[in-house]
Amino acid sequence: MGRTPAPVLEVDLGPGVRAGFTTRAGGVSLPPWDSLNLGLNVGDDPDRVLVNRDLVRRWAGTWVAWSTQVHGCDVRTLTARLGDGRTSVGRYDALVSTTAEAALGVLVADCVPVLLADPDARVVATVHAGRRGLVAGAVQAVVRAMAERGADPARVRAAVGPAISGPQYEVPADLRDEVAAVVPETACETAWGTPGLDLPRGVAAVLRRAGVVRIQETGWCTATDERFYSHRRAQRQGATTGRCAGVVALV
Repeated sequence: MGRTPAPVLEVDLGPGVRAGFTTRAGGVSLPPWDSLNLGLNVGDDPDRVLVNRDLVRRWAGTWVAWSTQVHGCDVRTLTARLGDGRTSVGRYDALVSTTAEAALGVLVADCVPVLLADPDARVVATVHAGRRGLVAGAVQAVVRAMAERGADPARVRAAVGPAISGPQYEVPADLRDEVAAVVPETACETAWGTPGLDLPRGVAAVLRRAGVVRIQETGWCTATDERFYSHRRAQRQGATTGRCAGVVALV
């Protein structure tokens, strides 16, 4: 099993910040998780997943905090790495770090991974923004938590990572309307003319309303771009899938 750093699609969140999104490539997991699966709860060999996470750690240059994501809006702030070699920080969908000792990881396979940084305040954050988390206010919660640590939303840079796009995310009409009642920008039609949800567009809109103006929207659709894991694509194929990650670190 190799130990070279994992390949990562990097994004620019300012000086002193390393940020990017992993793909499926460059790891040691076997099919159907091939190959850089970072999820421990999808049936993959845990030892291989831990090797993959170590490859990401090598890219980040420091210990990476991983949380159990529950589609909520709770935020945990890290000011130092955990002791005893632990990397799991509990049940959170948003993480904030103010130390170069603790990079942050957010796991996804269709939900929206968001990376944020205020390079001046030396504060970085991640958000797991699926449909439920977006409605619950996870994005606003993490911007507030960053501000509590000295970040200015007007200075914050954000990257909205690979996620299922609106044209591919079909939902019942009543569910679309329920989400759009909270975040109107999510309402859309799929490529085949049925009700859909555009979560990346909704995330970007919520960020702007929270005062964040420097937003990179990658536009990568996990359902159609096979570089990434996609839960919905796997379901259509009767298969299982792994998890990619967004990672951000102070350097």
